[in-house]
Amino acid sequence: MINILLTSAGRRSYIVDYFKKTEGIGKVYASNSNYTIALKRADGYFISPLIYSDNYISSVIDFCKKNDVNVVLSLFDIDLLVLAKNRKVFEDNGIKLILASSEFVEICNDKWKTYQFIKSLGLQTPKTYLTMKEVKTAVLKGELSYPIIMKPRWGMASMGIYKVDNDLELEVFTEKCHKDIFKSYLKYESSFTKDEAIIYQEIMDGEEYGLDVLNDLNGKYIDTFAKQKVTMRSGETDLGRTASNLPFVDATKKISLASSHEGILSVDCFKNDRGVFIIEMNCRISGHYPLAYLAGFNYPQILIDWMNGKTLNEDNLRFKENLYIIKDLVPTILR
Repeated sequence: MINILLTSAGRRSYIVDYFKKTEGIGKVYASNSNYTIALKRADGYFISPLIYSDNYISSVIDFCKKNDVNVVLSLFDIDLLVLAKNRKVFEDNGIKLILASSEFVEICNDKWKTYQFIKSLGLQTPKTYLTMKEVKTAVLKGELSYPIIMKPRWGMASMGIYKVDNDLELEVFTEKCHKDIFKSYLKYESSFTKDEAIIYQEIMDGEEYGLDVLNDLNGKYIDTFAKQKVTMRSGETDLGRTASNLPFVDATKKISLASSHEGILSVDCFKNDRGVFIIEMNCRISGHYPLAYLAGFNYPQILIDWMNGKTLNEDNLRFKENLYIIKDLVPTILR
């Protein structure tokens, strides 16, 4: 039997539920730095130190050893990088991490490196700049026009995002975004690039999509699952439509080959009459994954089957298109 630990589980109780429904699973554990609904739903849990604490990794490994945990899967971007940098420590203790290399996780977490990576593959991505001076110069040259989007370089969950309509707003919102960053947990990664902690991007038109790119545990491409983001809430898809993957497969195959990630890679993009534009990537189960799960893509079962030495069951890749799926908010007593 496979026992799994979902780290930084937060509010994602549905992911706990998905794993508990799989065949061949033992216990589904969860961890977080404070008590959450995901921990309540798990078979067991522990309150972890903060991700950047000196004893974070040792506490996760200790919990895994005491509870015979075979697999660790993180649900949070910052956690991914810390875990990936300590992969060998987990492997030495017989614990499998499901993620990409630390180098690729850093590319995903750093939106400037994401931009450079996508460009290096010959794929389309929004024009992106690191400084106000570069933005103003591009506007003067006619290479860029307002409005543009400003966001934290190491951001997530739609924190610190502003729409900028002119040079004055560019200056005001840059200062505000910088304050937002260094008053939040984004300050840890952002401290590495303190003078270039913000990126500025052209606004894309067209339809926004979230893609789940599935690789096997050897980093080999399996499939892509597409969902149109109809409405958003706090950076996650609230109402979505499952869609054909045909417009996106060429791009996701290139990304898969270059990343060699294990399991799911989440890719955000826009599709318009000029093609597909890649915006962001995350090496984890995304906020839009539940749409794919309800449409038939059973990643938890696929992962547990692989960990149990079974071959891929194609039934778990069945994916119904053109379903409209909404997240239902259900009040629950936490304690």
